[in-house]
Amino acid sequence: MSKKLLTLMAVAVLAMFGASCTTTDQTANANANAAATTTTRTAADGSEITTTTDASGVKTETRVFRTHPRVSRVVVTTTRDGRRTVRAYSPSGEEKEVNDVGDALEVSGDKIADAARWTADKGEDVGREVADKAEDVGGKVVDGAKTVGEKTAEGAKTVGEKTASGAKTVGRKTAEGAKKVGKGIKDAVTP
Repeated sequence: MSKKLLTLMAVAVLAMFGASCTTTDQTANANANAAATTTTRTAADGSEITTTTDASGVKTETRVFRTHPRVSRVVVTTTRDGRRTVRAYSPSGEEKEVNDVGDALEVSGDKIADAARWTADKGEDVGREVADKAEDVGGKVVDGAKTVGEKTAEGAKTVGEKTASGAKTVGRKTAEGAKKVGKGIKDAVTP
């Protein structure tokens, strides 16, 4: 878990560093040409989209995914004549051109990753399922133990009541027997 977190943080830092280098280059070009524009907005899924148009009319739109496990960013470049290319980047730095994804600035990160043919980590999904099943079984064991405890308590209570009832009966019978023996002795002793 911590390896993934550290890897994700490292990728994010590299992406920011790369973006800052790109921004520095773009800023230098903007100062030289005084015609470049940059805007930033947040998408519905929390990713950040930065749009830059340089002096020659090339539009570059970069969508950065902060928490997606398979895609770190997507760069859509549109030339002045309308030619459009879409490049996706994985958290490991792998780059693929994905032009069959639709509007890469609006679709989910999963659709982009699927178009790039980056598979999900199935081991993580299996691990989650096993943990869920173990939690369910643990809950059932606790419920079963409670039921056994309740039944044991009821059984002990019943046994205790029967024992007390039996002891009372034995006590009464013993007293009756003692009275009979006492009466027999009295009759035997008295002429």
